[in-house]
Amino acid sequence: MTALLSRLPSIPYPPEQDGWFSPVTSTLDWCEENYVVTQYSAELINTLTNLLFMYLAAKGIRSCLKHGHDTVFLVAFIGYLLVGSGSFMFHATLKYPMQLVDELSMIYTTCLMNYATFSYGKSRLYSTMLAIGLISLSVFITLYYHYLQDPTFHQNAYAILTAVVLFRAMYVMEVNIRPKFRSKERDAANPHPNSGVKILQQKEDLRDQETISTMWKMIAFGLSIFLGGFFVWHLDNEYCSKLIKWRREIGMPWGFVLEGHGWWHLMTGTGAYYYIVWGVWLRHCLNYRQDEYELVWPNFWTVPEVVRKRGVVISGHVNGSTKKEL
Repeated sequence: MTALLSRLPSIPYPPEQDGWFSPVTSTLDWCEENYVVTQYSAELINTLTNLLFMYLAAKGIRSCLKHGHDTVFLVAFIGYLLVGSGSFMFHATLKYPMQLVDELSMIYTTCLMNYATFSYGKSRLYSTMLAIGLISLSVFITLYYHYLQDPTFHQNAYAILTAVVLFRAMYVMEVNIRPKFRSKERDAANPHPNSGVKILQQKEDLRDQETISTMWKMIAFGLSIFLGGFFVWHLDNEYCSKLIKWRREIGMPWGFVLEGHGWWHLMTGTGAYYYIVWGVWLRHCLNYRQDEYELVWPNFWTVPEVVRKRGVVISGHVNGSTKKEL
């Protein structure tokens, strides 16, 4: 493959050099060679791939404001934007303060999603104590990581927090939405009961089963992309010297395809976006508002979005219409 690509027109890689932000002060220096494309960005491909984070974050923030999603998800998308912006600055400069912005914002955003997941349906006291606990955990991770300066600690902490919130959200989804697992208390809390009409109950059950099915497809797709990013990230670390050799053999721009950490950004960024959108949709379903909102996800090549259905009354007005009545 490299022999074939090396025959294509290309630009030779220059040697590593000092750049605008030299020297490197971060505890991590990834496989992309420093300042080989421009002196204004230490790792250009790793920097630019974070633009996907920023685009998806802006899309999510706009969706929350436009369609009235819960505030916690607006804050989550702002945190997601901070992750992408911090990573952009980190890879552009390879400075330790920017590394902390990148890595710790991942922890904070994941803690926020833990709060959104574990606080749902709980008392104010429980939610307050949970918030205090998660803030304390974030402060501990921040201080201990700064003391250790060991990236493995951050990676393990992030992995554990992500796994906890993911499995908890799956459990909440199943026991509250799937008809055969739904409790009598859950049905009794429905503000729009079907008054025991069997055909209406069957219609709602079918709707909820279809919702669960689509949610699992969304989870499987997003998780596959996310874990695929971890796999590419591992390969990039494990075979760095060989990848550098191949990139120099085939030259630019073809060598950019072998920047594994850049693929990590694209894949994990997409997977994380899927998770937040799933959380938005799940929250609306838990709030018995699944008839007011819908998931817009035409195919696997487009990113999903939860939008308010047209024709839904909002404060006396009809969404997407000037009509006064439905």
